[in-house]
Amino acid sequence: MQAKACHNIINIPPKLLPPAKLPSTVAMSQLTLPSHVARAITITTSPTHEVYTPEIDDAITAFWDYQFLFVSQRSEATEPVSLRVVEGSIPSDFPSGTYYLTGPGLFADDHGSTVHPLDGHGYLRTFEIDGGTGQVKFMARYIETEAQAEERDPVSGKWRFTHRGPFSVLKGGKMVGNTKVMKNVANTSVLQWGGRLFCLWEGGDPYEIDSKTLNTLGKFELIKNSDQVEDKKINGDFLDVAAQILKPILYGVFKMSPKRLLSHYKIDTRRNRLLIMSCNAEDMLLPRSNFTFYEFDSNFQLLQSQEFEIPDHLMIHDWAFTDTHYILFGNRIKLDIPGSMTAVCGLSPMISALSVNPSKPTSPIYLLPRFPNKQTNNVERDWRKPIEAPSQMWVLHVGNAFEEIDEQNGNVNIQIQASGCSYQWFNFQKMFGYDWQSGKLDPSMMNVEEGEEKLLPHLVQVSINLDTKGNCTKCSVNDLNPQWNKAADFPAMNPEFSGRKNTYVYAATSTGSRQALPHFPFDTVVKLNAVDKSVQKWSAGRRRFIGEPVFIPRGTKEDDGYLLVVEYAVSTQRCYLVILDAQKIGEKNEVVSRLEVPRHLNFPLGFHGFWAPSNSGLANLQKIESKCKASWTMMKDNMVKLGQ
Repeated sequence: MQAKACHNIINIPPKLLPPAKLPSTVAMSQLTLPSHVARAITITTSPTHEVYTPEIDDAITAFWDYQFLFVSQRSEATEPVSLRVVEGSIPSDFPSGTYYLTGPGLFADDHGSTVHPLDGHGYLRTFEIDGGTGQVKFMARYIETEAQAEERDPVSGKWRFTHRGPFSVLKGGKMVGNTKVMKNVANTSVLQWGGRLFCLWEGGDPYEIDSKTLNTLGKFELIKNSDQVEDKKINGDFLDVAAQILKPILYGVFKMSPKRLLSHYKIDTRRNRLLIMSCNAEDMLLPRSNFTFYEFDSNFQLLQSQEFEIPDHLMIHDWAFTDTHYILFGNRIKLDIPGSMTAVCGLSPMISALSVNPSKPTSPIYLLPRFPNKQTNNVERDWRKPIEAPSQMWVLHVGNAFEEIDEQNGNVNIQIQASGCSYQWFNFQKMFGYDWQSGKLDPSMMNVEEGEEKLLPHLVQVSINLDTKGNCTKCSVNDLNPQWNKAADFPAMNPEFSGRKNTYVYAATSTGSRQALPHFPFDTVVKLNAVDKSVQKWSAGRRRFIGEPVFIPRGTKEDDGYLLVVEYAVSTQRCYLVILDAQKIGEKNEVVSRLEVPRHLNFPLGFHGFWAPSNSGLANLQKIESKCKASWTMMKDNMVKLGQ
């Protein structure tokens, strides 16, 4: 399979460039640097073209490396490709299954426009692992969304961006008056549930994918149209009137879904339920928030749904659940009037209509009743009033949440493990360092000066104590593990412990050893023990970066399993699937296997993945789950006996 060439023009910001000169051997027709060397860099994924990567200065090298994480890949692997094992081997006890990874695949079209990584067309990558034969087969396909069908010419294969998307401004397409904002590119997360495969995006219906061929089957209306909008009676309230005015504009002109699904879902393994969440489109512009939670069985039968109206202007990307609550970390936002005017006109990204709202020094946490009709204790607390955590933070991702009941007094302790950053660092328009005005990536935006490291994403543990009436008696926010204070994100854990007490958290982080861009991209997997506070880590090595780690259970112990992580070796323009033994992180034999993706299929940085066990792997997983449930039941029985 021959990869088609794809070009991105990249300029290095002057602040990253020291007064250094390039070797005379550089082919200047393909490589030049701006500022003191006034040219640009052309990157191609063609396997016949060697990409020059300078070693002369850490700042220049770091800039190049960051750009190579976001090089478009126009080729697809429509047939399985066997990956070459370059280190170790697939162990015979490896649970067979498929690792699905989604993320953007295309960042530049053929007419001068570039887009923010969050607006890049969804590119689904799959790694099918056979523990019996020790083989891994790779496939990759673009998700054929409505936007993709419009923007790609099926005959020539050329691309012309016509949709703005929430985070981009088109240069080579219609700019002013372009209302194609809701560009559902299905690039954020992936899910297999009820024997069906889906790719999700923040703000629209998921797309269903054929798990064997990766053909796109079409949109899947998880929330039926008839259930989407329940118009409330207008009682003269200003916000209700404003919502009625906004609805025809947002639904009709900008084609927004009335109920915008979030890309992050949850799976309650003990109840075998899929939990998803939506928000109302008009609330993006109003100082209130309506969130609806849905719970489905494995046949997509809706078991229950609840809507909560919160009197605050919030943006939620990820959330948590326990046996009794849905948990929301309220990231406060506000309407940016000047930004709204330029956004509506198409002169700035649509997201510029919003900005973070750091007006309060605390962070609101909403504990929403999951089963309000089954409350056994006399809970008097009003869920509309948040618990104000004594730390201002913008929560990015949630790893786990669980409850512990004091059998002596009935008080409840809720623990939440998450990643969060400061409002000062978080910027809607500059995520991933994308500069919409130039259409370029500036990696320095994702890093900070020495002494400001706490502004970056890091792992935290939030503890909430409730009395028998549901009143908060104490709330604290601390580092998840004080022995590791490096920037970190994408907390992961053994999925069998979702919603109940866990000891281990895995995350993507950085050693901070690079002179330039020390904090992002991530290059290390860290294993944190939340009980004894021990730390183990594995680093990919120099000029090698990683994405989100995914845990695959092997036995009944919490850390008995494997970690999957994609390694992006930017210096050689290669991608590797790395399998780590979760129990041996930090030891010499931690790497179980490393498999190489063919160079012509090298792909850009992915977002979120999902592990789907095969039938044989599922049988083993069900045995593990059964043993875990038995242990859990025994532990609860013992706690009851102790209480008596």
